[in-house]
Amino acid sequence: MKVLYITEAVVGGGRAGHGRTSDGRFAVELSVPKELGGEGGPGTNPEQLFAVGYAACFHSGLLSVARGRKLDASDSTVTAHVAIGPTGHGGFGLAVSLDLHAPNLSRVDAEYLMWRAHALCPYSNATRGNVDVALCVDGTQIGESDLTKNKGGNNHEQDRTSGASHTQG
Repeated sequence: MKVLYITEAVVGGGRAGHGRTSDGRFAVELSVPKELGGEGGPGTNPEQLFAVGYAACFHSGLLSVARGRKLDASDSTVTAHVAIGPTGHGGFGLAVSLDLHAPNLSRVDAEYLMWRAHALCPYSNATRGNVDVALCVDGTQIGESDLTKNKGGNNHEQDRTSGASHTQG
């Protein structure tokens, strides 16, 4: 992989601590949710941070593909639901649901964009095979696509020929 960008964050105190990026642009207080045995304090938690990062990156990929296909994804949003729970093997795991709301797209175009974004997004590529990710349009899960059956859905040839940019999150 050719590295285009590196960021750095430092956390002290774990889930009930404080995090910050080395460039000083982002600092956050962390709290453990009551559901995980914490006090449910005013801070955020890693799952919330992951949800924002994944949704932002995924939506950027989707918008890029939409532009390349000349589809109107304006006013669209992606909502990420991130769940955490025991795996049954002594550890914890995550599950994600990504939900697209795109009022200017047909259902067919919206589903297509979800599959293409899932094939391109670095978060999707990082989690593929490790985290269950459900793709939805307006709250309804979409079925499996041939795009994801291709060793992780990384066949970008179709979007390369469409002129779509591949800059994500």
